[in-house]
Amino acid sequence: MVLQPGRYRYNPAGKYTLAEGWRIERLTKPSRLFGANGLRTGADGRIYVAQVAGSQVSAVDADSGDIETISPIGGDIVAPDDLVFDKHGNLFATEITEGRVSMLGPNGQTHVVCGDMPCANPITMYQDRLFAGECRPGGRIMELDLHGGAPRVLLNDVPMPNAMEVGPDGMLYFPVMSANEIWRVNPEGGAPEVVARDLGVPDAVKFDPKGHIVSTQVASGQVLRINPRNGKKTVLAEIAPGLDNLTFVGKRLFVSSISGQINEILESGKVRALIPDGLQWPLGLAVNESGSLFVADGGFTYLLEPGAERQLAGMLFSPGFPGYTRGVAAAGPRHWMVTTANGDVARFWPAQQASEVLASGFDRLMGVAIAAGGAAVCAEYGSGRVLAVETGSVTEIATGLDGPTGVAIDAEGNCLVAESEQGRVLKLRGNQTDIVLDGLQNPHGIVIRDQLLHIVDAGAGELLEVDLASSARRVLASGLPVGAPPGVVPKPLGPIGNLAGPMLPFSGITAAADGTLYVSADAEGSVIMLVKN
Repeated sequence: MVLQPGRYRYNPAGKYTLAEGWRIERLTKPSRLFGANGLRTGADGRIYVAQVAGSQVSAVDADSGDIETISPIGGDIVAPDDLVFDKHGNLFATEITEGRVSMLGPNGQTHVVCGDMPCANPITMYQDRLFAGECRPGGRIMELDLHGGAPRVLLNDVPMPNAMEVGPDGMLYFPVMSANEIWRVNPEGGAPEVVARDLGVPDAVKFDPKGHIVSTQVASGQVLRINPRNGKKTVLAEIAPGLDNLTFVGKRLFVSSISGQINEILESGKVRALIPDGLQWPLGLAVNESGSLFVADGGFTYLLEPGAERQLAGMLFSPGFPGYTRGVAAAGPRHWMVTTANGDVARFWPAQQASEVLASGFDRLMGVAIAAGGAAVCAEYGSGRVLAVETGSVTEIATGLDGPTGVAIDAEGNCLVAESEQGRVLKLRGNQTDIVLDGLQNPHGIVIRDQLLHIVDAGAGELLEVDLASSARRVLASGLPVGAPPGVVPKPLGPIGNLAGPMLPFSGITAAADGTLYVSADAEGSVIMLVKN
């Protein structure tokens, strides 16, 4: 598959190089965006898209779907969640992990407008006045001073306000996610009023040309039209849980989904995909005995069944979801062991929409594997530890490591761990530590199958194989779309309130019983498969 510039988020410089006897396939198509959060129509008629996971702002042609990067990954704007323009063409973005609002001018220069807004998310402009809010329990809605003065607080203690807009009546309308309501308030101040109740967890409010509210519902996946005078609701479309924001291009309505799709809602209620759905990262991978592949994609998780379409296993707003998921291991026929960005190790039963936390309070958990006795062996990147976790019990296997990421268990029950900051893979045998492989750039996921260790080197874009019996090593594939794009130094993504802890990338790998290898191609947002010929 040839990637066309302007159509995908990542365009490789060259082709894959494969070892003899192997071929490579994409199990999922490359993603076109790093997720899709806030939307706003620019003066040029294009749709501007904020992408938290990719720290990127892009402009999308509403007809062709061509994409232009406006603020790139590694740039000054970090984790943009929503955006708005003023009449001069300045772009204002809320940076949710940074707790600030920044302005990007037409000349490419940026500066911080407000630097003290935890979980900064909703933003809108009205009569040259800039309003923004904090999407968190007890969040504030404020008017920001464009000249550097102190902000003016309109409301305190709002339970998770999100994307907002001033209506034709001059009132500021906004969804209140934790209350499952839409409120309005006079921009000059005063008490808020409830406009609509009993929704599907609204996360954005805009107005159509006739003055009706149009609102996306993150939990139900519905797009609603709401009469602001009486709260009467009409379903315009039903897409899928995970909707985020919307914008109008003339009379045309476009809706974003957190996972990365942008859909046009047609008058018939049908949906036209402008940007097809994709993956934001992906992160950890695991295959169970029946061949089901679990894909951890942060706020979303998926199951890829043999011969079937991708199925949503759970997401941030679905019942029983364990949280922003990074590492995963198969723990049985129908359940999985996961690590989350919130610092939890949990069991997850997608079919039952249920999860159970085994232990919590960890610092940047990465990969996880299952020991012979059933314990979850996981890498704690932040503290430099490898841990064995069972219900109510945590045992340190190793401490003092420099950025542990992937873990695997060998045939003798020893733990192997990738030490990313030292560029090596270690074997942990009681109090003894052996170097299995060194000279790597940034090893992430590792997996063992039939005495063969496979390592994803996210820094080098390589997949390596080591024979654990002979120590022979070879490169199975190079030029892989993993890690950061060439020449890019991404800025770390911090936590999003209580929804997610720090969002570290993790290029995962897993192996099926037949030796097929699956790799998280997080640079292009796909899962790739390496198969023996």
